[in-house]
Amino acid sequence: MCGIVAAVSGGNVLPHLVQGLQRLEYRGYDSCGVALHAAGGLQRSRSTARVAELRAQVQADGLSAGTGIAHTRWATHGAPAEHNAHPHFSHGPGPLDAAAQRPARVALVHNGIIENHEELRAELQAQGYAFASQTDTEVIVHLVDALYQGDLLAAVRAALARLHGAYAIAVLHAAEPQRVVGARAGSPLVLGVGGGETEGGTTQPQQPHYLASDAMALAGVTDQIVYLAEGDVVDLQLGRYRIFDRSGQPLAAAERPLRTVQAHTGAAELGPYRHYMHKEIFEQPRALADTLEGVEAIAPDLFDGLGEQPATAAAVFAQIDRVLILACGTSYYSGCVAKYWLEELAGLPTAVEVASEYRYRTSVPEPRTLVVAISQSGETADTLAALRHAQSLGMGHTLALCNVATSALVRETALTYLTRAGVEIGVASTKAFSTQLAGLFLLTLALAQARGRLNAAQQAQQLKDMRHLPLALQAVLALEPQLIQWAEAFAQHEHALFLGRGPHYPIALEGALKLKEISYIHAEAYPAGELKHGPLALVTSAMPVVVVAPNDALLEKLKSNMQEVRARGGVLYVLADADSHIRSAEGLHVIRLPEHYGHLSPILHVVPLQLLAYHCALARGTDVDKPRNLAKSVTVE
Repeated sequence: MCGIVAAVSGGNVLPHLVQGLQRLEYRGYDSCGVALHAAGGLQRSRSTARVAELRAQVQADGLSAGTGIAHTRWATHGAPAEHNAHPHFSHGPGPLDAAAQRPARVALVHNGIIENHEELRAELQAQGYAFASQTDTEVIVHLVDALYQGDLLAAVRAALARLHGAYAIAVLHAAEPQRVVGARAGSPLVLGVGGGETEGGTTQPQQPHYLASDAMALAGVTDQIVYLAEGDVVDLQLGRYRIFDRSGQPLAAAERPLRTVQAHTGAAELGPYRHYMHKEIFEQPRALADTLEGVEAIAPDLFDGLGEQPATAAAVFAQIDRVLILACGTSYYSGCVAKYWLEELAGLPTAVEVASEYRYRTSVPEPRTLVVAISQSGETADTLAALRHAQSLGMGHTLALCNVATSALVRETALTYLTRAGVEIGVASTKAFSTQLAGLFLLTLALAQARGRLNAAQQAQQLKDMRHLPLALQAVLALEPQLIQWAEAFAQHEHALFLGRGPHYPIALEGALKLKEISYIHAEAYPAGELKHGPLALVTSAMPVVVVAPNDALLEKLKSNMQEVRARGGVLYVLADADSHIRSAEGLHVIRLPEHYGHLSPILHVVPLQLLAYHCALARGTDVDKPRNLAKSVTVE
């Protein structure tokens, strides 16, 4: 993975390809490249630098063409290096040292993972193909070449039949100018239509068409998008496109409808901020206000479906007696917070599963379960696979909590809540997390109401508290100068421990994740009550301990845990509420949040932890928005 852009046009597509890659940079990548069907055949440029450097490189080379493919790569097979970067070429069978002397025949970009690549590699090597990379992708380009008999579409179809795994691909052949063939299975791919569509997918002559792994890549180029379904193959030619299902049957335009998608690119501007992550932390009051906009009352219809087979939430809520939450990473931690809310306020037994584990373990299906899948992008491969696994077990009551209305997750679930965080560029999620918590709290209230556990006065108070969240967050953000001081000390350490209790334990987990993601400081989080069952052995003056300490029913227990740390010479950094009566002392640093916020307290307490991680990363000089080895949208296992 990570990003694909392709185009067929009557003009020069290179600017559109590079611009598309730049719009996908937020996903994270370690190399990039472009291949063009130019007058002299297939030409390629690749780089392990940023897309801006690739742009300068292709401009210096004077490359231009009407057909091309481009890619940003996040390494899965083979180190980040130019020879492993996409696009990959096939020059046909023959020795590798002579390949450069022969013109390239096939060019290909790929997101996903091919699970049987070793078997295919051995087979192709036996046919005389020499491999220039360590990637699984290179087997596809050689396989297409080996199967090519004058029709690129037929060759791609034949190659796909041999692949096991996940893929989104775009392919060129030297013998077929102004043609790109794409396909997807387990990895997202969209078609961008450049002109007015007519019956059968025919468009105005000379109008360009595009492929991309994300509609955002095509912002400013076209807003006419076709979302390709699992197993689809698409054949792009100038002024025409055709879509085929996994069985090879051509599809009518009505079966893959054209949608107008407004990709908002203004949110991608940095403005006065140094990094996107910093900007997005400070956008959280606005993001929460947007997420709550239009919520006039607690009602099931807030969650009515937007997907391909939508349902009404009122009907679904009446049929469920438990909740299963599926998610990965930061989204998983939002689900862990929601478990406390759902069980306490709605009285619903709730399980939270790491999606990549759930999909592979033997579980007990419960048809009366509401399956809640959480993903910022809505394209997270493990979360989608876990959702499909649950559906295959007969659990059809599904709900997507997502930030992207047009994502696969929204399309494949019966119910939906859109978080409206806006575009999130920084790899380390911030505003997506806080808006997920807001959406999950609304879901909790709606389920509590449906089960007769929330009267009108309680509903009104809870909504009043939620509407106050943006203002409360502004007050928390004003604590940044104190967190900068903490970060100056933190940045000198290589390890840290985070503690929390109840619904703030997942917030401690999220704080530890943020710190290690962007500052590369090793951090762990524990329920504070577990301190003496192991992690206390790690505590010294060299290992700072962060404590999330709201003034709730567990505060006195938490204070005892803090004393255990101080007795071992540990240094405490405590996020307390204004009325918690915890005072700074030697080895005890306290920042007070302006107010205790009851059930919604986790949303406020996570923000100082985001700022702490950001300023630690700043002090250590790391790449805040694009941390090493990580990608924004994880579309492979």
